[in-house]
Amino acid sequence: MRIREIEEKDNKAMEQIIKRSLESFGLDIPGTAYFDPQLSSLYQFYKQETNAKYWVIVNEKDEVVGGVGIAPFGEKEGICELQKLYITPEAQGLGLSRELMNVALNFAKNHYTHCYLETLTKLQVANLLYSKLGFRALEKPLAGSEHGAMDAWYIKELS
Repeated sequence: MRIREIEEKDNKAMEQIIKRSLESFGLDIPGTAYFDPQLSSLYQFYKQETNAKYWVIVNEKDEVVGGVGIAPFGEKEGICELQKLYITPEAQGLGLSRELMNVALNFAKNHYTHCYLETLTKLQVANLLYSKLGFRALEKPLAGSEHGAMDAWYIKELS
């Protein structure tokens, strides 16, 4: 497996991975990434944002099996958001989410003081990983949150 920055040719694959993952949890609902306007054009979205990147992880056949992004969070100075961390079911359980997060957080340290993320409590494996990587739970979302269906919020001080 290899991690690289997203390319335009990866847009469709990541859109499908994200949509299928959300559908598998019954989360193909408003207030989740499922309805994000940039979902079909992640390459273009992250390319135009300042201090933002999206990475994909590809297998030996160069097929995308997951991805993660970092982008500024709203108007909050110094805060980025870890976004759209999704892995195909076939590639889950191999530590790939941790690898992707490490790449994303290393990038974030160079541009931000804190990293924020939003998720759902029912995604127990994800929540466990966030805690293991030093994120602390918040009682409510940061002002400016766009995903109203989320019910778990985390922040990590980057140093």
